[in-house]
Amino acid sequence: MHLEAGALQAAESQAPTGDERRPALREEHVDVVVIGAGQNGLSVGYHLARKGVKFVILEERERVGDIWRSRWDSLRLFTPARFDGLIGMPFPATRYSFPTKDEMADYLEAYARKFSLPVRTGVKVDEVTRSGHRYIVTSGRTRYVATHVVAAASSYQKPKIPDFAASLDPSIRQFHSGAYKNAAQLNAGSVLLVGASNSGAEIAMDLAGTHQVWLAGRHPGNIPVAYNGYFAMRLVLPIVFRIVFHRLLTVDTPMGRKAKPGQLAHGLPLIRVKPGDLDAAGVRRVSRVAGVSDGKPLLDDGQVLDVSNIIWCTGFRAGLDWIKLPIFDESGRVRQYRGTVEGEPGLYV
Repeated sequence: MHLEAGALQAAESQAPTGDERRPALREEHVDVVVIGAGQNGLSVGYHLARKGVKFVILEERERVGDIWRSRWDSLRLFTPARFDGLIGMPFPATRYSFPTKDEMADYLEAYARKFSLPVRTGVKVDEVTRSGHRYIVTSGRTRYVATHVVAAASSYQKPKIPDFAASLDPSIRQFHSGAYKNAAQLNAGSVLLVGASNSGAEIAMDLAGTHQVWLAGRHPGNIPVAYNGYFAMRLVLPIVFRIVFHRLLTVDTPMGRKAKPGQLAHGLPLIRVKPGDLDAAGVRRVSRVAGVSDGKPLLDDGQVLDVSNIIWCTGFRAGLDWIKLPIFDESGRVRQYRGTVEGEPGLYV
């Protein structure tokens, strides 16, 4: 602590004097900066540590795993524990159980602790730039200078809500699914979930016992077997994860390249909840929300819904605009191949 204080005092002594005096930037040199301490960031850290590389992992939230802790209360992973562990540490649960979001959060925190990964929490990255052959990662008054940067934060971080939402009657309680916790957040009365993919379907089931639920949007399809059944657990899921996703639907195959645009633009098929489950719970399916009429949500078939709550299960917009480098295509996505960013040696996503 004394050494750190001395370094900061020395840096401040070099700052300009007068009313506009500010502490000089504190600079730290490492080989690699990993941004984000989720599954991806911790996995990268595991391999860097084994190679003896000098690196840091920067995490915006106060604890490793807080991104999971912030999700809705009833959320469980869509993959059984058999597939949820990171390299070097199996997930501590029955192989075919579905861990809760808090169990996943605690697992990630334990993983970082077990391998003594250099995670710095509460560190928000303001921007990533480049100076010569090195990258500059700025966080507040600290600059990390590195040869390599791995952006392991999710590439979709900003809730996507249509502009017309601002025209809805202010008495309607509305928010994005990223802010949903439980039914206690809602007004009395019915609720409209906009977006019928996995988040919308899961939240619909969570609310069906306390509210009349409307689910708007196109049906994305569903896995045609009982997801938690013996057949699915021991045969279907291994084929899906080990062969379909890891071998067939990759950018290295014609089938994977053809499927990728659809995967990015639309929600994945329903995994756990089936259409029959929604029907049995009393969830009412309606068409896409197209706009607003007299302060109420207007569907594209002309129907107007009188609801007290709206939850926008409409996904997220790209949120990597803090990378101040020419790496984005016309759609706002990073130009990359298997994580290696085009035209920026040493930058990865």
